[in-house]
Amino acid sequence: MNTASASRADADLGALPAPRRVLVWDAPVRVFHWMMVLSFAGAWLTAESERWRLLHVTLGYTMAGLVAFRLVWGLVGTRHARFASFVRGPRAVLQYLKALVGRAPEHSVGHNPAGAWAIVGLLVLAAVATGTGWAIYNEVGGEWLEDLHEGAATAMLALVGVHVAGVVVSSWLHRENLVGAMVTGRKVAPPQDAIRSAWRSVAALMLVAVLAFWGMQWSTAPVAGGAPVSAASQPDDDD
Repeated sequence: MNTASASRADADLGALPAPRRVLVWDAPVRVFHWMMVLSFAGAWLTAESERWRLLHVTLGYTMAGLVAFRLVWGLVGTRHARFASFVRGPRAVLQYLKALVGRAPEHSVGHNPAGAWAIVGLLVLAAVATGTGWAIYNEVGGEWLEDLHEGAATAMLALVGVHVAGVVVSSWLHRENLVGAMVTGRKVAPPQDAIRSAWRSVAALMLVAVLAFWGMQWSTAPVAGGAPVSAASQPDDDD
């Protein structure tokens, strides 16, 4: 009787589909990720340059829009993009970190517990940095806002470094390319953990919105004389 039950259990386990490369990250999450990387890097590099101030502001506003989108997508997006699926409590994070030190962390199909908190932290810091940046650009508030703005940006850079280090360590321990997964959207996982659609249409709309905003900023950028480029500002041929 016990032998027959064990045989049936073994048969059931053998019937489970083997892990393979499946779609885990949808296109909106991937586009958001790399647009945030580009925007933050550009904003950081242009922070101290008066000449590139408009570019700095434009990238800051872009980050604000991306954060707003990610908050919405974290509620209505695909399963691995939703905050409810990957944000866990402090105990789960501590357990994961202990296992990470012991080189035996639990594998996660989506974000691991520590990575999830890093993502939430980056979103919060990005919101603070862009909000204070808007206030400074529009001359709202005092010098304390500049200190808060710089502090949030510096903390964000530090957290980015921690996040990158975590990605490298996790990739090594789990023998998987997490950076490549954020490009292709695919990871080795059981088929039942795959998402059904990449939602490329949403990603395309987000990309078009960002590019349109950049184009609008460029078209209204002031020239050397201080006035924006427009047809009315062109010299008259009769002169």
